[in-house]
Amino acid sequence: MIHEERPTVPAGIDLILGQYRGALNPDFDTPAFRAALADPRALAFGPSARVLLDRRNLVAVAAVPVPPSGLADAVVKMFRVSGFKRFKTLLVPGKAARAWRGADACRGRAVPTPLPMAYLERRTRGVVAEGYYLSAYLPDSVEIRSLLRELPPDDLGRLLAELAKFLGFCHNEGILHRDLSDGNILVRSPRPGSFDLCLIDTNRIRVRRSIPVLVRLRNLVRLGVPPAYQDLFLRLYLGDARASRLLVFWYRANKSFFAGFVAFKKKLRLRRLAERLGIQ
Repeated sequence: MIHEERPTVPAGIDLILGQYRGALNPDFDTPAFRAALADPRALAFGPSARVLLDRRNLVAVAAVPVPPSGLADAVVKMFRVSGFKRFKTLLVPGKAARAWRGADACRGRAVPTPLPMAYLERRTRGVVAEGYYLSAYLPDSVEIRSLLRELPPDDLGRLLAELAKFLGFCHNEGILHRDLSDGNILVRSPRPGSFDLCLIDTNRIRVRRSIPVLVRLRNLVRLGVPPAYQDLFLRLYLGDARASRLLVFWYRANKSFFAGFVAFKKKLRLRRLAERLGIQ
């Protein structure tokens, strides 16, 4: 885990670019950077952009001008807004704004997350029609998913110890990630057997004054900790003195329920696909 002093979080500068509204990290407030943000869709879909994910939302890596003079890779996340859920944005911030606020909350509590650069939203009749969030790209990081599956036992034990410490720190600081899955924790290994972790997908972060232990354990069930290592992970997270049978049972029950829910959703999606293809 990255240990650091609580950083001073620069207040975002209000950003107005044509139809877009948002905020800008003052460290990137240059005419060239603002010009690049003026057409965020071109950043995400430009010839130099590299798409990392294109599903419900699009995530791409694109070069952006940064001070004093040069280019740096940024992650551009485009939030696609559709359906009735978009009308929620009449009353609550859009996902891009929530990503900005979540990253700001993390950095204010020394919880590692990629440096936020800017966010932009375009509204139509008060409803968010487009949303973009830009953050620094970490080229030497990987999702924790592959490491949980592939590391040898000794290294996996060290990773789980670091993961337990990291998530305990997040929870103690009131950071509750509502999609704490393997794809939303990035890992860097600056040297063999050493791991630095950080959170992404910060639009799913909520800040609480305190997080009860049962909520904390339920928050862990999306992580793909191998079954043979789950008891070890709980002891590392809770501490041997707190890892009671009741808490272990609570974790396992929620883990089983979540696994069943995921299996049901997959089956339902396959059934709908079969119906559309006329093979059922």
